[in-house]
Amino acid sequence: MTLHIHLDPVGGLAGDMFVAAMLDARPDLQDRVFADIVAVLPSQVGSYALHRTDVSGLAAAGFRFCPQQVRQDNDGHHHGPLRHFTDFLACLEKATLAPGTATAAVDILTLLAQAEAAIHNVPLDQVHFHELSDWDALVDVVAAGSLSAALAQSGWSCGPLPTGRGTVRTAHGLLPVPAPATAAILKGYDWHDDGLAGERVTPTGAAILAHLTAGAGNGRNAGGISRQIGYGAGTRRFAGLPNILRATIYETETPPLPMIRSETITLLSFDIDDMTGEEIGCAADHLRGLDGVQDVTLVAATGKKGRPAVRFDLLVRPDRADAAVTAIFDETSTIGLRRSDTTRHVLTRRAGTAPDGRRLKRADRPAGATVKVEHDDLRDIATLAARRATRARTEDGSGA
Repeated sequence: MTLHIHLDPVGGLAGDMFVAAMLDARPDLQDRVFADIVAVLPSQVGSYALHRTDVSGLAAAGFRFCPQQVRQDNDGHHHGPLRHFTDFLACLEKATLAPGTATAAVDILTLLAQAEAAIHNVPLDQVHFHELSDWDALVDVVAAGSLSAALAQSGWSCGPLPTGRGTVRTAHGLLPVPAPATAAILKGYDWHDDGLAGERVTPTGAAILAHLTAGAGNGRNAGGISRQIGYGAGTRRFAGLPNILRATIYETETPPLPMIRSETITLLSFDIDDMTGEEIGCAADHLRGLDGVQDVTLVAATGKKGRPAVRFDLLVRPDRADAAVTAIFDETSTIGLRRSDTTRHVLTRRAGTAPDGRRLKRADRPAGATVKVEHDDLRDIATLAARRATRARTEDGSGA
């Protein structure tokens, strides 16, 4: 039997709401989570508290960080605010945490940092977390990382997320919700508007969800036998809606499938029978380089009157399809093409590095993960046999 955990963001999703809901559902994990928090949090900075509360008549758990006004220890060392991505990583590196906690916490922080780096156009190691709440955010991330690691063999899913309404105050002024980092992290996830104002999903909550679901979308509630239910309370109160996150833990005989992302893609197809091989190759290279083009495939075919032909199949993001159509008519001799929108299912893929420094590509499949070496990293090896042998050694020893 395996576990599947479904999150219902009734009021929204924030880091403290996730931790509270999960510890409400799984109190047996409190010792592990609290030990990890203590390991990373200097006592002079603040403390944490898990407490019972009432939300619109529902009994729920609340998880709060309680900051100290004075952040100086007995040796005179002052614990300043955490603001940079590297500051957070340094705290995790120094702490002795339960197995898997640091890896999960770093992944959550990296998702946040990657979103901020893209928004502000800065390198990852220069990311400044404008909207994170100092040590409060570290506590939420470490606690969430500890829970994720403790439940590493579980499947995860989440209901549609509330968009909220209005604006949120940021370092750049008032911006519409969801905040830029939240919107960037949760591209491809399902949202809905329940008519209530305010920021309903925080950047930390977004990064935790993207970590749990491997960035592949809300996922599917696999169901099963309901074993535990937890309610995590948010800080705000809404009229007519409890500000809670509900976590339901199911026991199921079906092993959790890898997160498979479903998306709409535009297929553009056309046939060419009057261009040279060099012209076709040049056109294919130019089309592959277009913004939004995911793949270009050439297939040998037979055209009218037995003429040899080449069929082009382009997979293009729907928002860039019109630009790709224009480029096709400019780059090739075709006078017509076929266009259709279709659904494709994409496995979760992650990049990594082998001990020998070569880059790895990992795909999570229903029967187990597969790992492949980036072929460009084998180009310096002289023969096919040697490249194959190196590839086999690298992939077998990758530990993925």
